[in-house]
Amino acid sequence: MVERVSTPKVRTIEEVCSFLKADPADVIKTLVFDTGSEAVVALVRGDHDINEIKLKNYLNCNELELADEVLIEKVTGAPRGFAGPAGLSGVRIIADYGIKGRINMITGGNELDVHIGNVNIGRDFNVEAFADIRLAVEGDACPRCAQALTTTRGSEVGHILKLGTKYSTTMHAEFLDVHGKSQPMVMGCYGIGVGRTVAAAIEQSHDKDGIIFPAAIAPFTVLISLVNPTDAKQNEVATNLYKELLKHGVEVLLDDRDERPGIKFKDADLIGIPLRVTVGRKVVQDSSIDIKWRKTGEQVQIAISEAASKVLEALPKL
Repeated sequence: MVERVSTPKVRTIEEVCSFLKADPADVIKTLVFDTGSEAVVALVRGDHDINEIKLKNYLNCNELELADEVLIEKVTGAPRGFAGPAGLSGVRIIADYGIKGRINMITGGNELDVHIGNVNIGRDFNVEAFADIRLAVEGDACPRCAQALTTTRGSEVGHILKLGTKYSTTMHAEFLDVHGKSQPMVMGCYGIGVGRTVAAAIEQSHDKDGIIFPAAIAPFTVLISLVNPTDAKQNEVATNLYKELLKHGVEVLLDDRDERPGIKFKDADLIGIPLRVTVGRKVVQDSSIDIKWRKTGEQVQIAISEAASKVLEALPKL
């Protein structure tokens, strides 16, 4: 028989398991959803999480959201955190396959500060159906090859959304089926986010000093750091190189700010432009400048007379 247990202020699965010294797999997580037309109760194991898209598809509804406090109490008689399937009536109960066949489970008691143990499906409550309504986790069997699923981190750079017939019905966007009957179009949309793409690139390509932009999406390909803008020779060399690279269609940025060299170099690393050209004292000392690759840190000294050609040679390697 079921065992009623006082669980004051114990609401979450973690709190329930700690209080009752139970394993999350032995707890039934009871979630109440609002489809817009009815309330639905979904059950998953305590160590699993609901997949709202799977549940929405199973219910074949256009809207699905977690119920508010008012609806939860109306359906279960208890506040959030103490809902359970035992004793519920007049509401659909969909259970995940993960709790099928399990016995002596722990659930909310449908009463403030109460949980119950030794709960069994078929004896203490019934479900409308079992379905796959939970999020997959690492170690689950793949439904196609039966091998264990593995997980890895990824970056979301776009969306593909199935909109169904929600908007086409409203807009009367229809087509004629094979029987000549009007049907609402099934709509979808997709898009790649520019900001998301940049963020993903930075996440994958950076170091302790800042961004390392791939040349394909860098705001500029070449950065010319003019060390001393008040030095006439340095200014002339930097400006001439800047103009020459522009003529060849290179996206180049000239940093001629009145700032200390260290600040300019630090900013250059921070913003991650692939190739940095430093025009400084070597211009006068030995008629040369420095080229540095942001990704590798490699730096070479080249003659001023070869500056433009050497930079252009380096671009395909970025």
